[in-house]
Amino acid sequence: MEASERVRFEALYGQHLKALKLQGKAPQTVDGYARAVRRVAAFFDRCPDRLSAEDVKNYLAWLIDTRSWSLVKIERCGLQFFYRHVLEREWQWVEMVKAPVLILTDTWCQVAARSAHAG
Repeated sequence: MEASERVRFEALYGQHLKALKLQGKAPQTVDGYARAVRRVAAFFDRCPDRLSAEDVKNYLAWLIDTRSWSLVKIERCGLQFFYRHVLEREWQWVEMVKAPVLILTDTWCQVAARSAHAG
């Protein structure tokens, strides 16, 4: 990230931390949401205020392919918070990421039931 971009990022990141504190977020939430903003900035090597919807879609698709579902949700929520409370922009990509649908088969349920009773 160029020096001027880094200065802008640090200012926005500071605002992000302050907004999280003012919202009374739990320490773990602050940590996860702050990490989301740092990670997306590092991924694109630019300040997140300059990302397009397509950039965010590509980033979230990469996360889905490489990280756990729980991390994907934290990152999405962290970015959403950043856009709404720091940039004061509407988060237009709320429906961008949805939880995977899990269809439980009879066989899977039987195996799970046996495992629960055996343990």
